[in-house]
Amino acid sequence: MGSLSKPEADARQPWVPLLSLAGLLAGWSLLALAGGDPELLPAPWQVAPLAVRELASGELVRHLGATLARVLLAFVVAMSIGSAIGMIMGRSLRADRWLDPWLIFFLNLPALVTIVLCYLWIGLNEVAAILAVALNKIPTVVVTVREGARALDPALEDMARVFRMDRGARLRHVIFPQLAPFFASAGRSGISLIWKIVLVVEFLGRGNGIGFQIHLYFQLFDVGMILVYALSFIAVMLAIETFVLRPWEARAARWRRV
Repeated sequence: MGSLSKPEADARQPWVPLLSLAGLLAGWSLLALAGGDPELLPAPWQVAPLAVRELASGELVRHLGATLARVLLAFVVAMSIGSAIGMIMGRSLRADRWLDPWLIFFLNLPALVTIVLCYLWIGLNEVAAILAVALNKIPTVVVTVREGARALDPALEDMARVFRMDRGARLRHVIFPQLAPFFASAGRSGISLIWKIVLVVEFLGRGNGIGFQIHLYFQLFDVGMILVYALSFIAVMLAIETFVLRPWEARAARWRRV
């Protein structure tokens, strides 16, 4: 009997992530007890009632929704534009030579600079916020998809020509299935980067969202509430990672194991 793949092995050990999270909570509790100052590092049992209170008031849900909406919008924009540019650069040597310096420039442009410039040029509005986040993510999508486009199997391309497949059928049945693992990888790594940048965008110039709340409680030096809002969104992103992105990535790469 053959050995199990990693996703299959993980599926048969669902208790491992739960045990890992329990260890994280235990470590947090020990640090809180050792520190002895709940204002600097409150324990989990001190943070939990604060989270329940914010949830009951509706504030936590409202700010979570605002941040999640920005994350999803920036994700769609970055994946759409980045995938298109990556395809062009991966399939055209001339385009790659012309656009590669631009790609390196934007890869090394600090996120904070992009955010500040977007706010200065466009204003403190949602367009500037989404654009700033997307601009920080597009280059990494381009890099991933470009490598996928370079790795396309020429034998499959020749087969498509022999069967006289039109452009749409070739994209749907030949190119996209080969690129699916690269799209999934770019998406999975991208959303974790995007939500962190969204928090900075909200911290600097929005009137709602998790980043705005963290900024508010930072000014009040309320570590407990900072942890409530930070950990609540981390929990949401862990759920998206577990139930959406990992299955998507596994499904995208499944054809390679057939």
